[in-house]
Amino acid sequence: MANENLKKAKDAKNDEFYTQYSDIQNEINAYLDYDENVFKDKTILLPCDDPEWSNFTKFFAQNFERYGIRKLISTSYARESKRKLYGYQLDLFEDADFIKNSEKYDKEHNDSRGKIFTLEKGGKKVDFNNLQWDYLKGDGDFRSDEVIALRDEADFIITNPPFSMFREFVAWINEAQKKFIIVGNKNAITYKEIFPLIKENKIWTGASSINGGRWMIMPNGIDVKSTKTKTNAQGQTIINIAGVCWFSNVEHGRRHQPLQLMSMADNIKFNKKIKDPKYPKYDNYNAIEVPSVDGIPNDYDGVMGVPITFLDKYCPEQFDILGMASSAGYNPNIVGIDFLGQKDARPLINNKNTYARVFIRHKESL
Repeated sequence: MANENLKKAKDAKNDEFYTQYSDIQNEINAYLDYDENVFKDKTILLPCDDPEWSNFTKFFAQNFERYGIRKLISTSYARESKRKLYGYQLDLFEDADFIKNSEKYDKEHNDSRGKIFTLEKGGKKVDFNNLQWDYLKGDGDFRSDEVIALRDEADFIITNPPFSMFREFVAWINEAQKKFIIVGNKNAITYKEIFPLIKENKIWTGASSINGGRWMIMPNGIDVKSTKTKTNAQGQTIINIAGVCWFSNVEHGRRHQPLQLMSMADNIKFNKKIKDPKYPKYDNYNAIEVPSVDGIPNDYDGVMGVPITFLDKYCPEQFDILGMASSAGYNPNIVGIDFLGQKDARPLINNKNTYARVFIRHKESL
């Protein structure tokens, strides 16, 4: 479940937090470590609703030549549209000389239209200072025909979409069968639209851990009272949001690293997380309960129920994912039908609910 800070933000009709430069750098480096040419001669679209704030635009523009990118496209959401959703937000790029002093600048268009920022490969050195911009015809909504055409042109979609639109955004990407690296909340793992894609190995979690919180930049115009806020080096207010993680269909090396596991006997003897009863069976599943990822036995051939944080360590060469059971039972918005086809999929032990569980089995046992 998302933490209280995210809930308050959603209640204020604003679930849009911005990713810090360092987090983008750490995540993208993992894909480059796996394949140094992953972005070479590719077109990258950043449909981030607000590149005036977004560090994605800054990061890829600054690394344009280093990564061998062919073309970078970033689109913004119109100021008037943002006001209706979130309240007024200061556009950082708009204070920049190349926007404010441009002959293209038009106050009316500035409020009603989105913007498009582009960099293209050429004969001279290309970096952030070469960004070209113009107004879009519409407000920059990713569902518009205008932005859909840009999606179809791109090889990669990389951004931090509003969490409330995550399902729709993933469907929008998959419709065009594009590679993507996006930010979301780990609860998206349980969505009925997302988990089947994870099970089919079409989406996986990113290189950065899904555990713990992540410091996100707060937009102006939102009042979230929290002790988990501070100011970063750029003078921006950042807030610690639990459960924020990356999702992708781009290969990175960490997901091919098998877990180092002990036998069931050694876990019972040495693993303090394996408490009585030891590896109980579910009332309604022919599977054993494993309460922690490091407690997965390496010598059990049957089905195991593990925490959803297992997906952070999932190696497709080591395990098969069979299904998921929600702790809340059937809910049309989350995974409510497990791999046995049960509609009330709550995992029960002695008629008591456990937490949501992913059902797995060792590859070699199939």
